[in-house]
Amino acid sequence: MQVFEFVADATTMPRWYAAVTSVDPVGQAGPGAGARFRAVRSLPGGPAVNVVERVTWLPGEEVTFTSVSGPTPFRYRYLLAPTATGTRLTLHGEISAEGLPGPARHLGGVADHFFRPGMAANLRTLARLLDLGR
Repeated sequence: MQVFEFVADATTMPRWYAAVTSVDPVGQAGPGAGARFRAVRSLPGGPAVNVVERVTWLPGEEVTFTSVSGPTPFRYRYLLAPTATGTRLTLHGEISAEGLPGPARHLGGVADHFFRPGMAANLRTLARLLDLGR
């Protein structure tokens, strides 16, 4: 499977994104922008459910997912570029803890601090799955 198709298919996330336990289409979630998914993540405060929309879809170049509901607003923009040995994947991600229950919602910028190392590990898993850089 090509890198773009794999990353742009939100239902593959449980295979490489450690906190994601399931992703299911909401309605007709075909290719392209506008597709929505129900994502369940296992977070330190318990399960979190977000409805996620794929807001950009530029085949082979860019795909962006944004939460449209749920306790942890986020936006993940993946940029892809061919290299001499494979594909370079760059992630621009933003996440917030503002919708979490209790004291966890006051984590503010700390959520982003914890996001970065976790996402780096997720991207390493993705690279191993897809054998990026070969």
